[in-house]
Amino acid sequence: MAPVVSLRPLGLADADAFMAWASDDRVMRFLKRPLCATREQAVAQIRDTVLGHPWFRAVCVAGRPVGQVSVWPYADEGGRRANLGYALARDHWGRGIAAAAIRMVVGRVFDDLPGLERLEAVTDVDNVRSQRVLEKAGFQTEGVLRRYIAGRGGGEARDAVIYSFLSSDRA
Repeated sequence: MAPVVSLRPLGLADADAFMAWASDDRVMRFLKRPLCATREQAVAQIRDTVLGHPWFRAVCVAGRPVGQVSVWPYADEGGRRANLGYALARDHWGRGIAAAAIRMVVGRVFDDLPGLERLEAVTDVDNVRSQRVLEKAGFQTEGVLRRYIAGRGGGEARDAVIYSFLSSDRA
């Protein structure tokens, strides 16, 4: 039976749970953000990045945060397009939690962000797990963007796969 997944705001009180994924190089491998090596770094990241974010939620199982999902509107598009990002603690991989959370996001974010028409997700070509999650959540593969994303710490540019979910794709 699949776990019950919910979304809620992530706050400073969640710093210890946040560390479960933000300090794990296997989780953060394909993300640009630096690892949170200490609880103080986790608190600072939540305070400085999460709390002021336009749409950031904790992915919860049994009410406890096990990951994050965010939607960031592109300013130059007047809010029509936005980028989806997510991370999940490794202990929770392979259980359908990320796909369930992303389905929840697409079920509400188009209402939460008026004018949003297109949600995009970009993933490293080697991040097959993330690609599977997006496909399970109903995103459409659009193609490969050559030398599109830099690795953490400004590493060599890598190819990425771009996915989209349109407001008209909602059932």
